[in-house]
Amino acid sequence: MEVSMVERSLKGVPLEQLAAAQQRAIRTAADMTAQGTPIRYLRTAFVPTTGQCMCLFESERCESVEALNRQANIPFDRVVPALDLAA
Repeated sequence: MEVSMVERSLKGVPLEQLAAAQQRAIRTAADMTAQGTPIRYLRTAFVPTTGQCMCLFESERCESVEALNRQANIPFDRVVPALDLAA
């Protein structure tokens, strides 16, 4: 499994909408995993002043993460391979 980072521009999005999108991502990941495409939501970092948002997912391919975001109807700018350097 690899880590993919989803970059989003969400300036002006209320925190309630951000939380709802996060829950959709988690549910969609569980649904996709149950259907045979392993994918796991890891975490999100959001900068309220700029609207910059970075979400990390673990999956076999970036394309699966793109599909998850399209299926969950969550806007994104791009999905790229990443390294999760959490302590």
